[in-house]
Amino acid sequence: MKFENITGSIVAMITPYHAGGSVNFEVLTQLLERQIQAGTDAILTLGTTGEYATMTHEEDATVVAHTLKVVNGRVPVIVGSGSNSTATQLEKSVEYQDMGADALLLIAPYYNKANPEGMYRHFASAADAVHIPCLLYNVPGRTGCSIPLSVVERLAKHPNICGIKEASGDMSYAMKIARLTGPDFALWSGNDDITVPLLSVGASGVISVYANVMPAMCHQIVADYLGGERARAAENQLKYLELINDLFLEVNPIPVKTAMNMMGLNVGPLRLPLCEMSAEHAAKLRRSLEEAGLL
Repeated sequence: MKFENITGSIVAMITPYHAGGSVNFEVLTQLLERQIQAGTDAILTLGTTGEYATMTHEEDATVVAHTLKVVNGRVPVIVGSGSNSTATQLEKSVEYQDMGADALLLIAPYYNKANPEGMYRHFASAADAVHIPCLLYNVPGRTGCSIPLSVVERLAKHPNICGIKEASGDMSYAMKIARLTGPDFALWSGNDDITVPLLSVGASGVISVYANVMPAMCHQIVADYLGGERARAAENQLKYLELINDLFLEVNPIPVKTAMNMMGLNVGPLRLPLCEMSAEHAAKLRRSLEEAGLL
């Protein structure tokens, strides 16, 4: 399935684990089916929420293969192939394309903190090597660097780069990016708490952590806004804002996996260095889930 011109809610999937730490493919199947049945518009696997940083290359490949098999073309599948090593990113991008990915997510090169020309070449090398669409991923809170606007402007003209997941939380930066949007370059909100504000300046939707918990509502908020029901979209954004914020009481994906376990979805533990939430934060998260009618 092609990714071009997709709008709506893209779930940034968690990766479920058995108690012993291995990937729980049975639960992963259940979670993927739950997303598709709820109307989620596309699936992202191996993103930040999927704990890809703690997985081996072999595990990455098996999760991608399983996801593609279960989804079976019903919605597009985007795969995070980014790395701070350009060579690794290139290798993974080609591998996931050959496995059947519909699009790739390329994160800014964390730790290295490249200069603008190096960052441009980092992204362009992967986009040059594949023929499926590539999304840039700007998340300076994770990477320690932001993709300079000048680099985004250059990359937006690349025929294989179709958009950006903007997760800085900086509305001024996001609005400057929004000026670049058009038929060949889309802006995606990477922050659930400002989905509607970014839709108001031309975003195509959200790549969402919250969608793991309430996939149908996340889809509905975007669909309502894009369908002209803007007041209802804003109402639901505000109605569930406390829950959305509580999904970030601690570093993602600690709260969202905790919430899913509270909901009985049995997604299992986190992998170190991530561990369980504090009792205080877990109690607050539970109250928000109760208020949203999820427990």
